[in-house]
This record gives sequence, C-alpha cells and structure tokens, in this order.
Amino acid sequence: MNKSELIDLIAARADISKSSAGDALEAVLDGITGSLSMGQSVTLVGFGTFSVSRRAARDGRNPRTGETIKIKASNLAKFKAGKALKDALN
Repeated sequence: MNKSELIDLIAARADISKSSAGDALEAVLDGITGSLSMGQSVTLVGFGTFSVSRRAARDGRNPRTGETIKIKASNLAKFKAGKALKDALN
C-alpha cells in the first residue's frame, strides 16, 4: 500500500473527502516527525512506538578499496510493534 492508497482508505472508512483525509494523514506524519526530531518517542497504544536511536561514530571500510573511513554519528527512527498489531498479524 502506498500513500495515495492509504489516503483513499482513510477517506472511505471515515466518510470524508480525499483532501481532508490527505490533510489528516499529513498532520499525523508531521506530528510524529516533529516529536522524533526533538528526541521524543511517540506511542500509539495497540499499534506501536516510534523512537529515536542514536548510532555512534565508527570506523568503516570501503569495500572496493579496503580503505578505512570514518562514519559519523547519526540518529535513526525505530519502530516497535505493539501487542494488538502483533496479534493481528499472527
């Protein structure tokens, strides 16, 4: 499922226009992104938790030349599925 298909599904299930469904989805995604960018986690009970994971700087290797390179520290988004989502999949 892609974003436009998700918007169509939201519009049909909530009986709202596709434009309103698109705006609602964008608001949710912006809220999650904003919270994660501030280092906060976002918990949707029954669905899961989005959190920020910090990856430390480390040495890596260029596979083509074998040369050692420095890989800088970075932040990653992580998702941990909630119980209800896990149960729905199994």
